[in-house]
Amino acid sequence: MSQTYFDEKEVILSIKDYNYLSDAGISAFNIAYGIDKNFLYGCGISIASILLNNKDKRLSFHVFTDYITEEDNKKFSSLAEQYQARITVYLVNCDKLKSLPSTKNWTYATYFRFIIADYFTEKADRVLYLDADIACQGSVQELIDLEFSEHEIAAVVAEGDINWWQKRAVSLDSPGLVNGYFNAGFLLINIPCWAANDISRNAIEMLRDPVVASRITHLDQDVLNMLLVDKAKFIDKKFNTQYSINYELKTGVPNPVNESTVFIHYIGPTKPWHDWSDYPVSQGFLRAKRESPWKNDRLLKPTNANQYRYCAKHMLHQKKFLKGLVSYLFYFQKKIAN
Repeated sequence: MSQTYFDEKEVILSIKDYNYLSDAGISAFNIAYGIDKNFLYGCGISIASILLNNKDKRLSFHVFTDYITEEDNKKFSSLAEQYQARITVYLVNCDKLKSLPSTKNWTYATYFRFIIADYFTEKADRVLYLDADIACQGSVQELIDLEFSEHEIAAVVAEGDINWWQKRAVSLDSPGLVNGYFNAGFLLINIPCWAANDISRNAIEMLRDPVVASRITHLDQDVLNMLLVDKAKFIDKKFNTQYSINYELKTGVPNPVNESTVFIHYIGPTKPWHDWSDYPVSQGFLRAKRESPWKNDRLLKPTNANQYRYCAKHMLHQKKFLKGLVSYLFYFQKKIAN
């Protein structure tokens, strides 16, 4: 039997299955997300964007979350029906994750990918894990057709350049990273190979190791890079094209998104579901929103000091001066209150 760290009977509290796929005997391509309540909105639109651009594919989506409302479930059900797809929502017990390292930017939800990989052990040969701040604008057929060699645990996309890889190799005391360091927001996981190497258990044990914890800055992403040295298949950046909407505030920052891009990964604190992110790079996300059950939902307004600060900067950059000044006032008010 394959090895897993997480027992699904302990971590999966409930399952809602919205299955509108025809021909039940034909397999579908599995795509999974691990999110907390702050990313439910983004997750719904991310799924819609994939469905909108892959109407001829049999796709099965899996949403692992520790929070879900009846309204959210209704929308996921409607989305599955609209595109004749399958969306399964798993309510997760996170007790085993809450003692692991976390930061202001990364909560324990970042570790859901380990629950996901273990859940699919002996259920599927592969699953595509995606962060919820990823939008699709192309076909996933290459990923469906991709072949792994015997030792390859996951298909990944490199982050940064050789200088960044060398820095991570030194910081993490993992020399093999000089050949490539990947962003863990996109992982096409070879499930049997992941289980055979007991990746989830090894990753959790490393995260609990004080020596390792003192080195890492990118939590499980760092640990996965260390574990997958010489065992990852690096693929084209079009499958994880990273871009921060806050780059719009700077001059001379090239936008890597182009017609060949399949997945846009909106890194950084400003997301395309924020109402201050009105730029061309957000249009793929907004198009998918219009073609989804979230079409009448408003984009999110700022709720904390950091968001008001970025909102103010973007409003001024977009020459919406009054909104920018008002946002700065709210920013200072929130800052003083804290």
